[in-house]
Amino acid sequence: MCQRFYIFASKFKFFKLRKTIAAYLVYTSLLIGLCLLLAHLFPGEAIFVPKFWGVFAFVAGITLIALTVAMMGIRRNPETGVMFILGSIVIKMLFMMFFVLFYALKTPVGSVLFVLNFFSLYLLFSGFELYCLLRNLRHPIKK
Repeated sequence: MCQRFYIFASKFKFFKLRKTIAAYLVYTSLLIGLCLLLAHLFPGEAIFVPKFWGVFAFVAGITLIALTVAMMGIRRNPETGVMFILGSIVIKMLFMMFFVLFYALKTPVGSVLFVLNFFSLYLLFSGFELYCLLRNLRHPIKK
């Protein structure tokens, strides 16, 4: 019975999205642990901007939404999936730019510290997103 369900579900590629989201949650947990470790190792240093966890949550949430949209686009039609990927990346970048503008206007922040915090998070999450997308676009024979 379980094997039949797996064959049925694998035709619709539900498991790829579930595995990707599970891997994303593990990756996000590791990044949270790394941030907490850095804060513990350097207690007197200002290595994070004020409201860092809000920035972290926003970047993580937007990346999850963009990754889900891109994966669903690939699942619906692999030929037009590239348009979903590019669209999700552009929308993510626009939301990030608006967030930077809003955050800079509302919170007094040191520019170098904010740039280091924000772009390190952006690059770490974008790298994971691209890794997942490239892994799912790989030719089935090479898997």
